Amino acid sequence: MGTGASKSTGDGSHGGEEEREESLDQPGGQLYLSLKMENYKRKGDIIPHVYGSVPLVGSWDSSKALSMERESASMWELSFVVPPNHETLDFKFLLKPKYNNAPCIVEEGPNRILTGGTLQGDARLALFRLNADEVLEYRVFIHADRVSPFDLAASWRAYQENLRPSAVRGIPDISINSVPEMDAENGSSLELDLEHYVVPAPLTSANSGLAYAANNTETPRSLAHTGVFANMDGPGSVSYSFKDGGFSVDRPATIKEMEIVVPDSSRVYSGSGIVESKSVGTFSPLQKQDSHRGLLVDRGVGSPRLVKSASASTFTVDLKLDTETKNSMPAAAGAVAAAAVADQMLGPKEDRHLAIVLVGLPARGKTFTAAKLTRYLRWLGHETKHFNVGKYRRLKHGANQSADFFRADNPEGMEARNEVAALAMEDMISWMQEGGQVGIFDATNSTRKRRNMLMKMAEGKCKIIFLETICNDERIIERNIRLKIQQSPDYAEEPDFEAGYHDFKTRLDNYEKVYEPVEEGSYIKMIDMVSGHGGQIQVNNISGYLPGRIVFFLVNTHLTPRPILLTRHGESMDNVRGRIGGDTELSDRGEIYSKKLANFVEKRLKSERAASIWTSTLQRTILTATPIGGFPKIQWRALDEIYAGVCDGMSYEEIKKNMPEEYEARKKDKLRYRYPRGESYLDVIQRLEPVIIELERQRAPVVVISHQAVLRALYAYFADRPLKEIPHIEVPLHTIIEIQMGVTGVQEKRYKLMD
Repeated sequence: MGTGASKSTGDGSHGGEEEREESLDQPGGQLYLSLKMENYKRKGDIIPHVYGSVPLVGSWDSSKALSMERESASMWELSFVVPPNHETLDFKFLLKPKYNNAPCIVEEGPNRILTGGTLQGDARLALFRLNADEVLEYRVFIHADRVSPFDLAASWRAYQENLRPSAVRGIPDISINSVPEMDAENGSSLELDLEHYVVPAPLTSANSGLAYAANNTETPRSLAHTGVFANMDGPGSVSYSFKDGGFSVDRPATIKEMEIVVPDSSRVYSGSGIVESKSVGTFSPLQKQDSHRGLLVDRGVGSPRLVKSASASTFTVDLKLDTETKNSMPAAAGAVAAAAVADQMLGPKEDRHLAIVLVGLPARGKTFTAAKLTRYLRWLGHETKHFNVGKYRRLKHGANQSADFFRADNPEGMEARNEVAALAMEDMISWMQEGGQVGIFDATNSTRKRRNMLMKMAEGKCKIIFLETICNDERIIERNIRLKIQQSPDYAEEPDFEAGYHDFKTRLDNYEKVYEPVEEGSYIKMIDMVSGHGGQIQVNNISGYLPGRIVFFLVNTHLTPRPILLTRHGESMDNVRGRIGGDTELSDRGEIYSKKLANFVEKRLKSERAASIWTSTLQRTILTATPIGGFPKIQWRALDEIYAGVCDGMSYEEIKKNMPEEYEARKKDKLRYRYPRGESYLDVIQRLEPVIIELERQRAPVVVISHQAVLRALYAYFADRPLKEIPHIEVPLHTIIEIQMGVTGVQEKRYKLMD
């Protein structure tokens, strides 16, 4: 502990020799002593003690001896600071029974004398005579340090803080209190309208609901350099044929001749041997389904039991990870990483890449579902991209196509739509071959012929799982149609809403005439799930960790609009001191914020029928939530701050000074850096997955009061921010981030209640 010279004295099993080190007789600091006794054959419940003269005890009365604390099964320890004017200690060891009044046993031999941390005389064992024939031996270790007053003060402060009992002890994990009476004391009330406290959201905010979802999907590679689709008849191109009811692909001799490779520098990680890419689960190959139709699972009963095909596949075992496998490992920890490694080693090569192919009529929420799934998988650490065929069609053939373009008896329209679907699929497969993991293929894909074309293109390259969205609620379909007319680029130049509405209804009729539900391959069917009021999910031939996570996520997602409020706890005493971690109480400013927050929640959620308050198990969040009344409060261990391990309670300056290598390692890669005996941001993401699932499942508002690292990870999920940005997201104190989830996506608003 501390700084300065030190000295150790050890008594070996045969008496030992005193280890001579540099003198402790130097100015500055105080003497810190550690006395230890070790015995592997201790008999009965006897506890070592120390007694002696001033200042150690002040009396040679054995009843006033100081008890030593157990350090391990065989080691006992007592440490203390020696006052500067009493640096000569005269003491002995003794043994006391723990449970009876039997006399204590004093060690044999002369008194031990320490002067300025130096043991006088020879080092020796502590010998205790139990009876005439039996002697108990203890090894003795004496360690002396000169420590600075600064270090002593820091140690005492940490001791006092740890000694103080928690202010929230006794509060159950689930509680509810009545609405308190708010007053203007200390300026804690909000006199103005809530809009007065709105502050601008960052440029990379979660306002995806302000843009048409399909516009945020992957841009066709062919447009990366020229701005238009490349000439498909040129040398080295890929041509597609859809004649005579069949499909064929004519590829060039090598992929390199046809590809336009546009590297994405945001996914290149320069760390040693680490690649920031993602991973898939293991799935069985596509199989003929022999009338095997899957299992219906009612919504709300938990994770559905996944059904394997009756004709189970045989996995090939290759325990060597090749270069492609290593490059597709996830930027993740815990269960995701473990599942990825197992699946990569045991699964077929083509199963290392997963294509989720959407199926469904227009206005059934396919693009919305694809966007949410993409965001979830990216947040978990899987390299995922969303390919929207409608975007390809608009860029290739223009946005102003009438309903006739979508007729099944229009050969030119059919040829054009199949062509752009093939282009999007080829782009997705090419991206996967460069290290991409999960591709979300977003289109109607409403006929077996189209789906067979996609499966043929994917053979030997990726595993396809069809995701069919079925909605029978006319009210929801009507709402989606109207949103489509208002937001879709297909009707951006149509000034007459009713004309656009009529055209889209005609387009929908054209699709309905030829629609064929999915019955082939591996599939997931979502039936009337979007409302959040029940529904069913049907799965067939699904296996592996990642497909299982996808099904579980889809079971819990819906479109019900509701706000989610994210805020850090009020300022804590450790915030004031500049220390990380800990479990201290709120400062005066933190208490004021807790009252302002209660006032805000009361005003913001006054029209809501139900809501809940989620906190961590640390007292600074529980105390922040205490003034909020009328809503149930739930403590989540998963919402606790990132654990700093041995650095808990330190300041960053102290870490930089005392642990420079750790400081530099964290500075170099905050996402993956794990505190010694603590956590990394990737660890935090893994433990937050149940929180994300429950936030998706909730249909009422939720107020989450947590900590900076945790809220960074939660916010990144809603804002669809890259993993590497998570440790740098700004989440200031005394600010509320409102996430509005609903039909149009995610929107964000920020309120700053205090400076």
